[in-house]
Amino acid sequence: MTTSSTPPVAKKVPTERVHHGDTFVDDYEWLREKENPDVVTHLKAENAYMEEVTAHQEKLRQAIFDEIKNRTEETDLSVPARKKGWWYYTRTEEGKQYAIHCRTAAQDTGDLDADWTPPVVEPGVPVPGEQILIDGNTEAEGKPFFSLGGLAVTEDGNLLAYSEDNAGDERFTLRIKDLRTGTLLPDTVENVFYSLAFSPDGTRVFYTVVDDSWRPYQIKAHTLGTEVSDDVVIYQEDDVAMWTGFDLSADRKQLLIGISNSEYSEYRVLDFEDPAGEVRTLIPRSERILYEAEPVTLAGERHYLITHNKDALNSMLSLVAEADFALPLAEQHWNTVVAHDDAVRVNGAAVTKTHVIVSVRKDTTERVQVLPLEGLGTEMQGDPVEPAFDEELYTANLANAEFDSPIIRLSYTSYLTPPRVYDYVLATGELELRKETPVKGGYNPSEYVAERAWATADDGTKIPLSVLRRAELKQDGTNPALVYAYGSYEISMDPAFNVARLSLLDRGVLFVVAHIRGGGEMGRTWYDQGKKLQKKNTFTDFVAATDYIASSGWADPSRIAAMGGSAGGLLMGAVANLAPEKYKAIVAQVPFVDALTTILDPELPLSALEWEEWGNPITDPEVYQYMKEYTPYENVRAVDYPRIAAVTSFNDTRVLYVEPAKWVAKLREVTTGSEPIVMKIEMDGGHGGASGRYEAWKDRAWDYAFVLDALGATEPIAAPASQGSAGN
Repeated sequence: MTTSSTPPVAKKVPTERVHHGDTFVDDYEWLREKENPDVVTHLKAENAYMEEVTAHQEKLRQAIFDEIKNRTEETDLSVPARKKGWWYYTRTEEGKQYAIHCRTAAQDTGDLDADWTPPVVEPGVPVPGEQILIDGNTEAEGKPFFSLGGLAVTEDGNLLAYSEDNAGDERFTLRIKDLRTGTLLPDTVENVFYSLAFSPDGTRVFYTVVDDSWRPYQIKAHTLGTEVSDDVVIYQEDDVAMWTGFDLSADRKQLLIGISNSEYSEYRVLDFEDPAGEVRTLIPRSERILYEAEPVTLAGERHYLITHNKDALNSMLSLVAEADFALPLAEQHWNTVVAHDDAVRVNGAAVTKTHVIVSVRKDTTERVQVLPLEGLGTEMQGDPVEPAFDEELYTANLANAEFDSPIIRLSYTSYLTPPRVYDYVLATGELELRKETPVKGGYNPSEYVAERAWATADDGTKIPLSVLRRAELKQDGTNPALVYAYGSYEISMDPAFNVARLSLLDRGVLFVVAHIRGGGEMGRTWYDQGKKLQKKNTFTDFVAATDYIASSGWADPSRIAAMGGSAGGLLMGAVANLAPEKYKAIVAQVPFVDALTTILDPELPLSALEWEEWGNPITDPEVYQYMKEYTPYENVRAVDYPRIAAVTSFNDTRVLYVEPAKWVAKLREVTTGSEPIVMKIEMDGGHGGASGRYEAWKDRAWDYAFVLDALGATEPIAAPASQGSAGN
């Protein structure tokens, strides 16, 4: 596509950055000045250019939006989950942007089936005894942005704590609602982060505070009815490279404070019954162990289940008596619950009063295993039971496990199966399907195929790919393809159903998820081989995946696009520099494309936390040089770049808008090609874009229309199915 429209040209204001004897001249750093009217004017000009260049895609965008809307059960409800004397659930209503959070009373008759079978709720049918906790639509009225940060209810069910963000900058306001009267208490706390929890007695609410660089560093407690200025700091973490969070133990006896980076961690615990309020350390960070802890009482004695990587690269699960933590690590006795396995990644554990639920990853797939507490960590320990499913590529997670509950709630999905909710009876192993998310519009999973393929990296490593397509596609080398990946922070791109993706598949697009190094799909080694001084593997793996698809006979090599977001946006910038000729179009969502500049400034949001992922270029000249060799912004070169869209938000606190703004300016300056390079910036959004589900659908439709237009795949390859519901 060529265009007669004239893109905005950012002025050049040379700024020198000097590190380790290297001088980099940055002409566009001035775009960081968020309050500068010239910056705002330039960003608005970028949006105007984007709208002009992509105006012909509006009809396609509307078609995709309509397809998403027509396939979605807009008036829908989640399966109620029980906590104490209430069933909690959310519901959505047609035409409304936000979820409505509700509950209805539970019963206790002594009959397992009666007491733990969730009430039947149907779209559009009033639920007897329903109480609305928070209606997001009401809360969002008259506000440019709305997002809930956290919800917490007291153990007695009388009070609700919730937090909301009205700017998209992930700074929330905490409020307390009396659910007996519906009135708000005067207690209001500004600038809190995501986590919220009440103390078991309901007199205090715990919350997290971020520092100036957006790092969660304080855990505070607000006592209801007191001044916010009197709130107590339970814990403060001063190491700028550590992230802090908290949770309540499953038995609600302790506050668990986790301090971590990607390589080691530390847990501190506060016993609610301790009158001194002493915060105790379990395993100090000086031991350099990456671990998580969950307390459990066995035979009246306090123990901790430790998911850890001590002598276990893929992690394992051990049981440690509380008294042992007073001893030096070498003298502690750790009993094995789940042994280390090179082929199985142990991700964590949860407990009920009778069982342990372990999350593991095997053969790239996340799954759940269940163990009884009886005999745990001894020769009498039973074998784990793993609920079985009938698909090769799927994701099974623990969705809910109340401590006193005889059942646990599991979520299940795959590329072709809409999300399912199962209840698993701990005593019998019975698995009962509670719901499968309906997909309207005649969706039939047999019309689609999801397969595993393997690409070969430059160093011989086999890279798993998930390849999705319509069943009638022929392996004749003519099909368009979109390759998607992330590849950082040990985050896995797990199989999941996506209504919007059907709009791509129905237009004959081969959708490929590349499970590249830097992610967690193949265990800890997979992650380690794609971080710090091995980060380039992430980028070359993606190119290898593209080459495989181009030569597989399924795709037309001249009709391949790429997409990724955040750290996956850095990936997009890197592959644009590495192999621009291989892609017809690239969509980089909230892209981390100026990574070196960001990480060199510890005052910028979250920069110091990145050192364990990328290395520290401030102190290490080798890391500096290595990053400079791949950071997208600094490696833009005089080549024919493909069509590129950078999608961002003005109030994003994780990847600042300035990164894609600078990158787009540099690309336009240097490219020798004629394809348009555009930036779409949401002026009222955050890292996830605009708020509200319809706005999210519009965002996805925009991204997909940009790709489909470039690939010449704007029309469905089959007539739309008749309207109606269909399941698996």
